[in-house]
Amino acid sequence: MSQPASPPRSGAPRILSGMQPTHDSLHLGNYLGAQVNWVRMQADFDAFFCVVDQHALTVGPEPEELRRRTRVTAAQYIAGGVDPEKSTVFVQSHVPEHSQLAWVLNCITGYGEAARMTQFKDKSGKRGAEGTNVGLFTYPMLMAADILLYDTSVVPVGEDQRQHLELTRDLAGRFNARYGDTFRIPEAHIPGETAKIMSLQEPTAKMSKSADNQAGNLMMLDEPKVNTKKVKSAVTDTDNAVRFDAEAKPGIANLLRIHAALSGDSIETLVERYAGENKYGALKGDVAELVIQVQAPFKARVDELIGDPAELDRVLAAGAERAREVAAATLARAYDAVGFLPGAR
Repeated sequence: MSQPASPPRSGAPRILSGMQPTHDSLHLGNYLGAQVNWVRMQADFDAFFCVVDQHALTVGPEPEELRRRTRVTAAQYIAGGVDPEKSTVFVQSHVPEHSQLAWVLNCITGYGEAARMTQFKDKSGKRGAEGTNVGLFTYPMLMAADILLYDTSVVPVGEDQRQHLELTRDLAGRFNARYGDTFRIPEAHIPGETAKIMSLQEPTAKMSKSADNQAGNLMMLDEPKVNTKKVKSAVTDTDNAVRFDAEAKPGIANLLRIHAALSGDSIETLVERYAGENKYGALKGDVAELVIQVQAPFKARVDELIGDPAELDRVLAAGAERAREVAAATLARAYDAVGFLPGAR
């Protein structure tokens, strides 16, 4: 008999989200597109935020680099405003139920539907057959396990992850239809327009840690003067009129979005403020200053957390203990449903 879903700690619906520890620093797009949203949502949800280090293995990191980046990513969660007293912050590999449930989900996923995942097709196309590992192919099923383990109601995701979330919903529904009501069907939460931060050098493409041209990324752990230089070198256009037009003036539109997200001013207010000719320099200068105001305390807090790895590890261990309480109950329901013989408890 399946056990009931585990109740949220606060009685509020649950959210789960996470990032891969594949780079030395998050960028401003991660901060504005994800972390600001996480901090806002943790007030109203039973929030779980995971450093998805198992997913990171698909790119073949060096072991010591993976360990270092896992701590740095967790530190950035906390520096960005995620409160371990309000939210559960943990590392994916510390909760073995993720891998265990992923195998069950692999076994109800069709080869064709996995092969149709856009990210797999794009990444495997770039890497070629010899450079593509099976982990990349099964990545969406592990992501589904991440979500379903926690009876997650809402998943804050970027548009590029919507297809993976739809697969998660399909797998949960398929499992429930075949084995009985076991998993909650999660809903997506897609951040709004101001969260779509683009590259400063290629403003028609999102700011990305994997971009070939890193000059367009504002990295949260860079020295402030580096980001100031990047903002002042941002690609714009030649007509010198500050207006919001994402197609005709993508560089200016991106600077206005960043300003609005950091200052809280509306796009309309900013367009009025920078009306007139030769205001590009003023706009860039103000954006650079706003970036520094956010980045400087963020970097200082990360440095403080990394400087005390024992305390950071304690926070992550406490988060993993809380996560396992929920994940183990969900996995037990799933194992019972598919007919696995109960093991010693």
